[in-house]
Amino acid sequence: MLVFAHISDLHLDGTARATERAERVRDRLWQLPGQVDALLVTGDIADHGAEVEYEEAARILGLHEGDPPFPVLTCPGNHDSRAPYRKALLRQPVSDRPVNSVRVFDGGAVLMCDSSIPGSDEGALDEETYDWIEATLDELDGSLPALLAFHHPPVALHHPLPDSYRLHDPGRLAALLERRPRIAGLITGHAHTPAASVFAGRPLAVGPGVTWTLRLPWEGERIADRDAPVGLAFHVLDDAGRLTTHFRVVT
Repeated sequence: MLVFAHISDLHLDGTARATERAERVRDRLWQLPGQVDALLVTGDIADHGAEVEYEEAARILGLHEGDPPFPVLTCPGNHDSRAPYRKALLRQPVSDRPVNSVRVFDGGAVLMCDSSIPGSDEGALDEETYDWIEATLDELDGSLPALLAFHHPPVALHHPLPDSYRLHDPGRLAALLERRPRIAGLITGHAHTPAASVFAGRPLAVGPGVTWTLRLPWEGERIADRDAPVGLAFHVLDDAGRLTTHFRVVT
């Protein structure tokens, strides 16, 4: 059994509010008494895509000088910028190519995929990313269940804001899932609301936002609930390859 913590949409912008909320959820996760195999951070880590915002994210998540209690896996969102993301967060050579990475565990694998489109709020898995997913799954050779994590949900969540900027061409992703039965589920962010759905017969878990929570149409006219507590999720990938998600708040 694998357990993954999941946060999304930190939108670090240099303000004390954003920093405090990110540190609050970090502290909760770092102090967990039980085992977590990794933390997944599904995009919009920075608010403006600035290098200084990624430097702060690296500090909060202990990526360079700290000692996080488990691996921290990230992927970009529409507010992120690939070049400073690579330089300041990952300490990799600057590049505008998609930021994709894989982590293999004893019992499963997580593919962190880049669904950002530079200069746009919309999302897509581009040709290079699809080729990378296929090649990575080929290397796994069907021996392990895998999770795909990226920023933009591929389904409607029934709010006009996130539904305006969901993943392009979901049919291509659905076709990939049909060919790849060992993909156990999809993990996304972007919508700032904890949500669970199904896509192409696989579970889809949408992580809550750290910075604010989306008010749904029947909850009121104001879109952003900035007073809602910080949210996080725990995803359990069990020995049968079944994905179960639990949502929590940090007050």
